[in-house]
Amino acid sequence: MNSKKIDMTSGPIMKKVLLFALPIILGNVLQQLYTTVDTLVIGNYCGSTSLAAVGTSSQPVEVLLCIFLGIGTGVSILVSQSMGSHDIDKINRLCKTVIFFIYACGISLSVIGYILTPFILKCMEVPADTWNTAIMYTRIIFLGTLGNLGYNINAGILRGMGDSTASLFFLVVSCVANIALDLLFVAVLGMDAGGAALSTSISMFISWFSSIIYIKKKFSELDFPVFSKYFHIEELKEILAIGLPIGLNNSLYSFGHLVMQAMVNTQGSTFMAGLSVAGRITGCSNIAITALSSAATTFSGQNFGAENYERLRKGYIKIPVVSGLITLAFGLSFIAIRMPILRFFSTDAGVLMYASRYVVIMLLSQWLYAIFNGIMCIVNGVGLVRYTTFINVLMLWAVRIPSAYMIAKYFDGTFIMLCYPISFAFGMFCMIGYYIFSRKWKEIINAMNN
Repeated sequence: MNSKKIDMTSGPIMKKVLLFALPIILGNVLQQLYTTVDTLVIGNYCGSTSLAAVGTSSQPVEVLLCIFLGIGTGVSILVSQSMGSHDIDKINRLCKTVIFFIYACGISLSVIGYILTPFILKCMEVPADTWNTAIMYTRIIFLGTLGNLGYNINAGILRGMGDSTASLFFLVVSCVANIALDLLFVAVLGMDAGGAALSTSISMFISWFSSIIYIKKKFSELDFPVFSKYFHIEELKEILAIGLPIGLNNSLYSFGHLVMQAMVNTQGSTFMAGLSVAGRITGCSNIAITALSSAATTFSGQNFGAENYERLRKGYIKIPVVSGLITLAFGLSFIAIRMPILRFFSTDAGVLMYASRYVVIMLLSQWLYAIFNGIMCIVNGVGLVRYTTFINVLMLWAVRIPSAYMIAKYFDGTFIMLCYPISFAFGMFCMIGYYIFSRKWKEIINAMNN
């Protein structure tokens, strides 16, 4: 066994979870540094119009990527379950199948995204003063989707194997490359937002290539090809059964973000720039959410695969609660120091006012989302993805978007971010209700006593 693997089926639960989450937290900091460097360079060398273009251009890429990243999550869950049952042959079949998917889907997404960029941005009601910059930025980001998809799926495989440390190394390498290329393309060569997009895309390819080399070298027990000419139909069915609902849900969620971004765009470029800047802080403050959620999925998958239901019962409340507490602590800390940080990105009074408002509202409520997401990932880890998918859809389309519309129409559109705490609370209570009332969940948790 590789020394970097973390076996979630034995030992102190929260110690194992936090050890697994720590490299992901550091990796999330570096991912935020990706976008922060883009924002700093663009804000200082290009201006608020380019900031607005970058802020609105990331959403359409996520819509097309999310289905396939959901498939990557499905692979991670299946790998973690196979690790729990020590089935290396199945992991090999899963890897070959998903590698085939990386190329088939990544190349297709690049072409489709490049062609559809103007149509997508038009539907988002991107203002005329940011139109050309947004098109250039979005198209270049789409051209980098193969690297983005490849890295994220490989990182999912590694997390399923119990190795959360390697992804941190890949991000260090790509982050250094991103900073250097940002300064070269934007500050030195004056390529504006397009240069920032190009540096991000190149950096994701670097991460992907690094992950391939690492897996082949460190996990010699795996038959992990660089290219795969075929896939295993049974493994494909399992991947799609778990990953497709997650991916479709994520895609619907991201499409909902496009609708939200369209509402934001109607408030003008100053408001757009303010929220783009604020996102740098809110992104940093919730780094524990994704890290502990990834740990929750691996913990749940490994213990379910090992039929260690008693340990699963002990961890399914601890992990979401700890995630909520850490997220609240981060949020309160960043609220206290928000203004000095925001002034690094912009000196425009209007931008700073909107950014500060967004930061306070979001960070006072993200702990609700942390608990919701922690429970969701525990449930997903055992393969029960239908309910979580349904709640995610309701959370966005039945709660967040309608409440945002009501706020914009009857109150003040610059307070549209109030829709987030409303939807976070809805999602959290729905997932707590699943723990209490779901017959399937009770059967799993009480299986040891049968």
